[in-house]
Amino acid sequence: MSTIPGLDDAAVELIHAEDEHLAHNYHPLPVVIARGEGAWVTDVEGKRYLDLLSAYSALNFGHRHPAIVAAATEQLGRLTLTSRAYHNDRLGAFAAALAELCGKDLVLPMNTGAEAVETGIKVARAWAYRVKGVPADAATVVVANGNFHGRTTTIVGFSDDPDARDGFGPFTPGFVHVPFGDAAAIEAAIDENTAAVLIEPIQGEAGVIIPPDGYLRAVREICTRRNVLFIADEIQSGLGRVGETFACDREAVVPDLYLLGKALGGGILPVSAVVADREILGVIRPGEHGSTFGGNPLAAAVGLRVVEMLQTGEFQRRAAALGEHLATKLDELVGHGVTAVRVAGLWAGIDIDPAVGTGREVAERLLARGVLVKDTHGQTIRIAPPLVVRGTELDWAVEQLTLVLAD
Repeated sequence: MSTIPGLDDAAVELIHAEDEHLAHNYHPLPVVIARGEGAWVTDVEGKRYLDLLSAYSALNFGHRHPAIVAAATEQLGRLTLTSRAYHNDRLGAFAAALAELCGKDLVLPMNTGAEAVETGIKVARAWAYRVKGVPADAATVVVANGNFHGRTTTIVGFSDDPDARDGFGPFTPGFVHVPFGDAAAIEAAIDENTAAVLIEPIQGEAGVIIPPDGYLRAVREICTRRNVLFIADEIQSGLGRVGETFACDREAVVPDLYLLGKALGGGILPVSAVVADREILGVIRPGEHGSTFGGNPLAAAVGLRVVEMLQTGEFQRRAAALGEHLATKLDELVGHGVTAVRVAGLWAGIDIDPAVGTGREVAERLLARGVLVKDTHGQTIRIAPPLVVRGTELDWAVEQLTLVLAD
């Protein structure tokens, strides 16, 4: 068995076991995590790491948050799954609370983020045909360049990332691309067959790309005036991550459909949802869409607890205040191994100077210093700490990044 520098035999054996029997659709950092609590994880060798990835924002509330674990544990002892063939005693309360959090009428629960996106597309097409009057099979959806909405074949078909797209065609038609952050391009792309505009308010996978001020307000105005649905993919940006409940709140904008996921499951299990008003989401009829696990009692119990935690505003305030602190620290690195920094709440994209190394190389060096981050698109690393992280922990992480850049 080959060795891996810095790891003992037990860790190497576990990694080789994965390599032997798992499809190689990921390229993980060489660490084997065994436990987690709050913003920290511990590997099989007992070494601790500050988790600045949060499972792509699925762990907004940290590892094993006591309130979320308690909700899951209590429900595990009662009922976990019925399917939607029957009612269960937890789903109604969850749907009511989530609808209220979003200021909408209806919730369509699913499991993964990609399922929420696929559901949003189906809802938009059904609305276009049944309400707007678009001819059959002619509805289109405007999407942004640089998007990341998931990995299904429909979704990668309107991606412009070659790693996600190349080799998986033929693709579903009906999507029109425009530059991200360009509201005028959206206006120009809309015609009588346009059902919706689907965008991430902040593009996460692309490197935490923040659009110009006023962009979301302009998109909202254009969609209203042109009778087109505004679908906001808040799967990564929503639920407290950016210092507001939703990234759209940064411009006081309310989309027609929210696509939610990741943190909605509290880091316990996959939970996603499409949330919209009755005149939109009500176009879906029984039998036209569903999921065996979507809206299961365990997911509803966990999702309800997550919504209750967000209703206090505590996590949004923490993300806003700590995000300002983080931005100040990261800005000092520009010109010292960093070429640009973008911060929204506790979410940051950091562009690494090629002279220092690639994003992957910087992530590996940070791993050796006890900090977990994720690289993206070559030269960028992303930081998305759990919202329970402390300011002193962020300071320590930036110190480690500073040392890595200096090395």
